[in-house]
Formats: sequence, structure tokens, C-alpha cells
Amino acid sequence: MEINQYDVWLVNLDPTIGYEIKKKRPCLIISPDEMNRNIKTVIIAPMTTKSRNYPTRVNVIFENKNGWIVLDQLRTIDKIRLIKRLEIINFDIVNTVKMTLKEMLVD
Repeated sequence: MEINQYDVWLVNLDPTIGYEIKKKRPCLIISPDEMNRNIKTVIIAPMTTKSRNYPTRVNVIFENKNGWIVLDQLRTIDKIRLIKRLEIINFDIVNTVKMTLKEMLVD
């Protein structure tokens, strides 16, 4: 199974606790390709259609629906949770995700 950074996968996030995003949903692969090739886990950002405009959430149109990449809910998951690859997101969204992560974690 080839897993690439910034691909969107359908992921089974259950079981969860508290306010963690749950159920099967699209998630953006955040972890770098080298990690994805060599480690049994990946870092993901869940996607949702129910949200508000927070600084840690990136607006995206995915599968003809307006939604959000929820960068404040980054998770490391076992690859067993990955169900199927859905698609990739466009270059502009990737750049916005990178800038938002940098603001969140570096600056």
C-alpha cells in the first residue's frame, strides 16, 4: 500500500474519547513520505463538513462538498485504520496546510 503525503484517505477513527473527531471520514496524510514508507503509523488530519472558520482549520472543497481540514486534531494512527485512498488535494490547499502547520508549531 503506497501512502503519500497530502493524499486523502478514508480512515476509521473509532474508537475515540471525548471531543476527538470520530467515525469513518476522509483524512489528509500529514506525515512525510519517508515516514510513510518505513514506519507502521501515519500522521493524519481529519476532515469534516461541520466546522467554523478557526485559524487551525483549512477550508477545502472535497468531493463537491465544502469542508475543513482540522489541523488542531492531528493524530498518529496505525496504517490498519486506512480504508482506501480517495484523492489528492490541490497545490494551493497543500500550501495553506503547510503555512498553517508552520504557524501552529514553529512560529
